[in-house]
Amino acid sequence: MESARSIQTSLSVFLLLSLSVSYVHCQATRVGFYSKSCPRAESIVRSTVQAHFQSNPTVAPGLLRMHFHDCFVQGCDASVLIDGPNTEKTAGPNLGLRGYEVINDAKTKLEAACPGVVSCADILALAARDSVVLTNGPNWQVPTGRKDGRVSLASDTADLPGFTESIDAQKKKFSAKGLNAQDLVTLVGGHTIGTSACQFFQYRSYNFTTSGNGADPTINPSFLPQLRALCPQNGDATRRVGLDTGSQNRFDSSFFSNLRTGRGVLESDQKLWTDASTRSFVQSLLGSNAFNVQFGKSMVKMSNIGLKSGTQGEIRKVCSKIN
Repeated sequence: MESARSIQTSLSVFLLLSLSVSYVHCQATRVGFYSKSCPRAESIVRSTVQAHFQSNPTVAPGLLRMHFHDCFVQGCDASVLIDGPNTEKTAGPNLGLRGYEVINDAKTKLEAACPGVVSCADILALAARDSVVLTNGPNWQVPTGRKDGRVSLASDTADLPGFTESIDAQKKKFSAKGLNAQDLVTLVGGHTIGTSACQFFQYRSYNFTTSGNGADPTINPSFLPQLRALCPQNGDATRRVGLDTGSQNRFDSSFFSNLRTGRGVLESDQKLWTDASTRSFVQSLLGSNAFNVQFGKSMVKMSNIGLKSGTQGEIRKVCSKIN
């Protein structure tokens, strides 16, 4: 009897140890990954982002968006940075991405300090966080230890959510990446900073319906003249307009307040309020503190999508090309 109990105890301990080893093995990223191999890694990225932000504040929303576009295609592996024909960079959804020069600058400095140690994917994740902080948003700990991918295909950008897509379609794309409806609403809240070109929403002001004034009925009637003035029907389609009216340079929860009052600029953004399945999440994020806390959580979750391991990944010497 005693022997059987001893065997059972030993087996339990063995299973617990196996589980813990398995967990550590699977946890490819961790906070402080470079604490010994490149102690100044995070501070180098931070100071680089700050320097570029001071001369051009639009790099902040640009870097945040780039990280999102990277993670949704092939996982968070810096595949969006690779140059060449038919790479992700060349695809329609990525033509407006900004901030490549910041990542390249940070990489050059890191290669000088710690050659072959810090991945471009980690630089992107850190730069996105630092961009949010610089626009008065929350700070959070970024797990690091990603590898850079070796595949970049323009055709894979179909995984990115589109600006006309239904909430069901958006939820499906997020779910495929392991993200839920709360993550969807929270991460789209990143539109609190940044702009969009008229070509992506001006159709809502004129040709959306065949009745009434032709505008999308979910647009607040008092907001419609403002949108039309910013983007005239035959005006400059490349003109950029803030996605968070009245607060486009500050990271805050006013983006959600604008959705509640029918002042969302993109059709896909406004649907977060008009669709009952996501409206409750918008309501829960109307307070800045709730949004700040949840944003950090959802960003960490997103930044661990599709991590590369073994020969799937590498540490690129130059972010724009495979070694």
